[in-house]
Amino acid sequence: MRILLCFFLLVLFPLSSQATEETVNIEVKGGKVQGTLLVPDNAIKPPVVLIIAGSGPTDRDGNQQNLQNNSLKQLADSLYNRGIASLRFDKRGIGASQIPDLNQRELRFEHFVADVRYWIGLLGKDKRFSRLIVAGHSEGALIGIEAAIDNPQVHGYVSLAGPSRPADEMIREQLAEQPQMIRDMVFPMLDTLRGGDTLRFVPEYLYALFHPSLQPYLMSWMKYDPRQEIKKLKVPVLIVQGTTDVQVLPEDAENLKRAYPAATVKLVENMNHIFKEFDSKDKRAQIATYNNPNLPLHKDFIPAIESFVKKIQ
Repeated sequence: MRILLCFFLLVLFPLSSQATEETVNIEVKGGKVQGTLLVPDNAIKPPVVLIIAGSGPTDRDGNQQNLQNNSLKQLADSLYNRGIASLRFDKRGIGASQIPDLNQRELRFEHFVADVRYWIGLLGKDKRFSRLIVAGHSEGALIGIEAAIDNPQVHGYVSLAGPSRPADEMIREQLAEQPQMIRDMVFPMLDTLRGGDTLRFVPEYLYALFHPSLQPYLMSWMKYDPRQEIKKLKVPVLIVQGTTDVQVLPEDAENLKRAYPAATVKLVENMNHIFKEFDSKDKRAQIATYNNPNLPLHKDFIPAIESFVKKIQ
C-alpha cells in the first residue's frame, strides 16, 4: 500500500474554553487514517505528543470493541491539562480509519510506520508547536522508534510499556503458562514464520494468533528487535514501565535501557499495562481494569511524561 502525501484538517470545534480539538486525516490508498489533535488554547507554542496505540484493534482512545478503558484518551486529556498538545489516531482499518478495500493479507508493520511518519510530517509543519515528541504504547512503541529514526522533526521519544524483544519472543513469553501441548504446537509455528514461510495449516482455535490473513503482518513485525532499533535514535528517550504489567515486564525496560544507556527510565510502582493502578500481577483480577473507562490513570504516570516533555528544548 502506497501512502499518498495528502493531509486534511477537518472539523474544527471547541472542546472547552481552554482547548481546541481538531479531527485530522491523512489519506492512504483506498481510504483515510483519522486522528484527534487536542491543543490547549492558553498555551503559547506548546510541545505536541504523537500518541501511537498498541497492538490489535486498538483505537485512538485505547479501546477495543469489548474493552473500554479510555487509557489513551485519558493520557491526551491529562497532557492537555498540563499545557501539552497531543495527536492520537485510529490505525488503518480501526475505528474511523476505515479502508473499504483493505486486504489484511497485504498489511505490513511498515505500513503503520509509514503512517506515523506522515503524522510526524504534519505536526512538524504546524507552527503552533515548539517541539514534537513521539510516544508509542506496547507495539506502538516499536512503531514509534522506527518512525523517529533519523527524523529531524522528532525532538524526543517515549516508550510506554514497550517490549524489548521481537514479537515472536514476546508471544512465547506470554504463552509460558499455557499447557505444554499448546506450546509444543505454537512454538514450531513461530519458528516457521520467523524463517520466512507461512503456515500450511492452522487449527481454528489458534486463528487469533495465526489466522492466514494475519501471518504476513506477523512475519513483518518479527523482523524488528527493539533492542537493536532503539540504538539508532539520536534524541532524548524516556522509558515508562509499570511494575504490575503482565504483558510487558520491568525487565523489558531494563533491556531497552542497556541498549540506549542515555535513556531515562521511570518504573511506576503498581501500574499495569494500560497505565492504571493495580497492586497485583493476577491476570484474571486485572481484567476488570481493561474494561473500566472511569478508572483514572496511575497518579505517577503523567508527571513523569510531563517532566520529560517540558525539559526537551
